[in-house]
Amino acid sequence: MSKRRKSQSEPKAKVRDIFVARPFEGLADEPEWVALRELVPAASAPLTLKPEIIEEYGNRPVTLSTVLPMAWPAMSRQDGQVFIGLQRHVQSGDVSRDLAVAILSALRTAPGDPVSVPALPGEGPRLQDVLVDGPLEITMQDGFEYWLDNDQLQDASVKASLERANASIYPTVRLTSARAAYWCRITPDKGHVRWVLGDTEDRALDALARLSAAGELVLREDTKFAGMFRAHGLLVPVWDVPGEPEASDWEAPLSDFAKRYQDTLAITEPLDTAGRRAKQGLIGRQLTLR
Repeated sequence: MSKRRKSQSEPKAKVRDIFVARPFEGLADEPEWVALRELVPAASAPLTLKPEIIEEYGNRPVTLSTVLPMAWPAMSRQDGQVFIGLQRHVQSGDVSRDLAVAILSALRTAPGDPVSVPALPGEGPRLQDVLVDGPLEITMQDGFEYWLDNDQLQDASVKASLERANASIYPTVRLTSARAAYWCRITPDKGHVRWVLGDTEDRALDALARLSAAGELVLREDTKFAGMFRAHGLLVPVWDVPGEPEASDWEAPLSDFAKRYQDTLAITEPLDTAGRRAKQGLIGRQLTLR
């Protein structure tokens, strides 16, 4: 049998997908990684490669972006800078592995060339293996101009695409009174405060249930606890807030709630009857993201 006929008869190797419920677990800023992937329309943060990655691929600057043009997983800009997109169309069951392979694929790509990233990368290095871990230095962006270099900004079609992307951004502010908490204005008369809790799901849910049973789940009287959702293994409570106040007006109410939450989190005895009832109510009010 010829080599050609033999190769045609061999089955293609299947890539086994692995599901990881908390892909960012172990990273210093796990809740912020989740928030940037699920809550924030436009933001960026520089990433630091491990020395062994720099030694193998070279020391090119790498920037984390909430989203890239057409939801690309990665971009190798003409000036040599690499961009990685958190919000993308195709992904496997391990987001950390997806992002790591996107980084390595971009580093292998010549500046200015399109980056090819496999949809199912299989086993291999994860973010935790590729990056020097530490707090993310997040820059909230008003538009997506940071994607492009000066030459690209002169292209008419690029400008039109950029304008469409910028029009999709709703006002979002990173709050300082709690880690991984964000305010956004959805309509002129409605906003949200959303907070990615860094604690394990069971502990966070019990704390929220105790607060609910005590009637202490709202931020202030003119707010409503809308529910919560799970994102990459963490709980994200959501409050409906009036749209007119600015983000700064919610710093103090969130700070007060964060203290109540931390104090309640320290309680270790089992939930009482009211707490169990409140917990079931919270589970029944889970939101669907997007």
